[in-house]
Amino acid sequence: MPKYTIIKMCNLSPLHIGTGRETYDIATNELRSDSLVSALASIKAQEGEAEGIREFMEQCVMSSAFPFYQNALFMPRMQGLLDIQMSGTEEPVFRKKLKKVKYVELSVWNKLIRGEKVHIKDVRVEGALLLPQSSEWRDVEISTSCVVQRVSVPQDEEEDAVPFFFDWHFYDQSAGLYCIVDAPKSVVDEAVRLFRRLGENGIGSDRNVGGGRFDVETDEIEIAAPANANAQMLLSQYIPLEEELADLHLSESRYSLTQRGGYIAGAAEESLRHLRRNSVYMFSAGSLFATTQCLRGKVVNVRPEWDNELLHPVYRSGKALAVPVVLKENQR
Repeated sequence: MPKYTIIKMCNLSPLHIGTGRETYDIATNELRSDSLVSALASIKAQEGEAEGIREFMEQCVMSSAFPFYQNALFMPRMQGLLDIQMSGTEEPVFRKKLKKVKYVELSVWNKLIRGEKVHIKDVRVEGALLLPQSSEWRDVEISTSCVVQRVSVPQDEEEDAVPFFFDWHFYDQSAGLYCIVDAPKSVVDEAVRLFRRLGENGIGSDRNVGGGRFDVETDEIEIAAPANANAQMLLSQYIPLEEELADLHLSESRYSLTQRGGYIAGAAEESLRHLRRNSVYMFSAGSLFATTQCLRGKVVNVRPEWDNELLHPVYRSGKALAVPVVLKENQR
C-alpha cells in the first residue's frame, strides 16, 4: 500500500484566493497544485536558488490542497455520478444534495474508488462534504465566507478614496488545508521547509496584513490501489505529455479543464511582478481517465514575451499525482 507524506496548513489566518476576476468581493478557498508548487518555487527564487527551480518542480509531485477537520481528511469528489445505492422517493432528493458535494471523507472515498457498494443509509451530506453516517459531527463548517467593506486610499491626495468589498475565508480552529506529496525524501524535506517559509509569509491576497498565514504539520496517508482498477483519478492539476494523449481515452473519461494564468509573483526582480504569465489549460483534480497507464504530466514555461533580459523562465507545474480507481459503466 503506497504511503505519501501530507503537509497540513493549520491555524490558518483569514484567506483570500482570487478567482481571476478584477473584483475582490468573491473569492475561492481552492488552492490548486500548480499554485502551491509555484509558491514554493517563488520562495526558492527569492532565496537566490533560481537555477534549481526546474529540477525541484520536476521532482516535487504534489496534490491540490484539500480540507481536513480534526483528524478527518477529505478527498476531492470524483467527476461524474457518485455510485451511491438508493431507491424510491429518497433518490431524487438525495441526488440533488450530491450535486453540491465537492469533498468526500477519506473512508467513504476509499470505498468509492475501490468500486465497493455505498448505501444511502451509510452516508450523509453536509453542504459540500460527504460524510459517513457514523460521524459524530453535525453541521460541520470547514470555513465561512465573510465579505467586509474596505477603502482604497490613493497616494494622490487630490483623488477620492474608493470603497470596495473584500471576501475573506475564515477557517475553524480544528480545520485547515492539506496537500499530498509524492517525491524523494530529500525533496519532501525541502518542500516542508519551503512550506514553513510560506506559512510565515502567507499565501493568497493581502499577505501584508496577515492574510493566508499558517503553521505546518506533517503526517502520512496510505491509499490502497484496487486490484481491479481500470482508471486513474487526478489529485492534482495536470498537463499531459504529448505521448500520453492517446492513452487518456477522453471519450470514455470524465474530466474538467481550467484555464490557469496569473501574475509572476515569484519574479526575482520586483519590477517584473506586474507581468502576467501566459495562460495554459489544465485537467483538474477529480478528473477520471479510462486508462491504467501511469500519468506523468510535465512542467511548462509560461514566460510572457517581454523585452527584458532580467525576465527568467516562468514555470507552471502540470505534473500528475494520480491514483488507480475503479470506473464503472454508470460513471462514464
